[in-house]
Amino acid sequence: MTAPDIHRTIDALWRMESPRLIARIARMLGDVGLAEEMAQDVLVTALERWPESGVPDNPAAWLMAAAKHRAIDRLRQRQLHQRKHEELAYELEGQTVVGPDHDDRLEDDIGDDLLRLVFVSCHPVLSTESQVALTLRLLGGLSTDEIARAFLQPEATIAQRIVRAKRTLTQKQVAFEVPRKPDLEERLESVLGVVYLIFNEGYSATAGDDWMRPALCEEALRLGRVLTGLMPQAPEVHGLLALMELQASRARARTGADGAPVLLLEQDRSRWDRLQIRRGLVALERAAQLGGAQGAYTLQAAIAACHARALRAQDTDWPRIAALYETLATVMPSPVVELNRAVALGRAAGPAAGLALVETLGDEPLLRGYPQLPAVRGDLLEQLGRRHEARDEFERAATLTNNAQERTLMLARAAACADR
Repeated sequence: MTAPDIHRTIDALWRMESPRLIARIARMLGDVGLAEEMAQDVLVTALERWPESGVPDNPAAWLMAAAKHRAIDRLRQRQLHQRKHEELAYELEGQTVVGPDHDDRLEDDIGDDLLRLVFVSCHPVLSTESQVALTLRLLGGLSTDEIARAFLQPEATIAQRIVRAKRTLTQKQVAFEVPRKPDLEERLESVLGVVYLIFNEGYSATAGDDWMRPALCEEALRLGRVLTGLMPQAPEVHGLLALMELQASRARARTGADGAPVLLLEQDRSRWDRLQIRRGLVALERAAQLGGAQGAYTLQAAIAACHARALRAQDTDWPRIAALYETLATVMPSPVVELNRAVALGRAAGPAAGLALVETLGDEPLLRGYPQLPAVRGDLLEQLGRRHEARDEFERAATLTNNAQERTLMLARAAACADR
């Protein structure tokens, strides 16, 4: 394996394994910022050693072992300093000083380091935006640019947010622990938002050469399933899990044999995972039974269920989807929700109706630089036969996306409009 191949392997491993490394070190040391620094040190060591010694047979285990050794060394240094302080205190006070008992802090209601890290990153001392950004950075392994794209925010803003969040956790001496069950709901909204943003980044990568990053989807689904076990009476937990299960069920059909994206209405629905659809529908029913039918995630899951139940694209219940989006817009007002509603409206009431709604979104600050806005506009214009205008919109969408596969798709649609 050449040095460039090894570097690519390490980069891929870092994306997959860094959350576990950070979570384990933070569990041991109780300091999230220090944990990230030490995990990055392990990455640097791998970059230095592996091109000479070769990639280990189990590279993930190598990274974890190296991370643990560093954390243990740091703990030994702490214990040495603590013993010196205790000896000095004994001499001064003439009695033995008993150190704090951390055993209770290490026992909580979540037996999962990664999920514990989510709740710690969503501590109330941080703003909601900082909670989500920090957790995406630590758990999702996402770059600052990728998080900025997910938030539709400038990269510099997100970078400052992450730095301030880590500094605040350190200054406030936030312990690496999870609040007891009565206090968990205070952080649940942010936690659910984090999990879903991780899933979304895996489902439609904002940057890079791949259309999807399945490992992120799988991690988000795993966290979602653990959450339902932790909080079985919380309807939106089940709503989020239903949404992720239903969307993930399409994964095999979302790319062709050449890895190129396949749009929803063109997918081979026989490739959809029917077992995963059933799991999603069960979770959706559970959310409704718990009284959460009007929850934001449950409404989105209901929309996904409309697609899942349609065995053919032409059987899709677009009027119901449009109505669900209208309800969602009142529960979770957002220009992105309105853009999605325009797509549904275009199918339910005709492309002219959808385009009319899109035209009202052109001045939305949050949609500036958002490639889906011109992509949706181009699709509706194409349906109306206004192909030259559609071509311009698809070309504009191609310039705005950082995902190579999405750019290729937009350029192909633009070319198709020009050929007609």
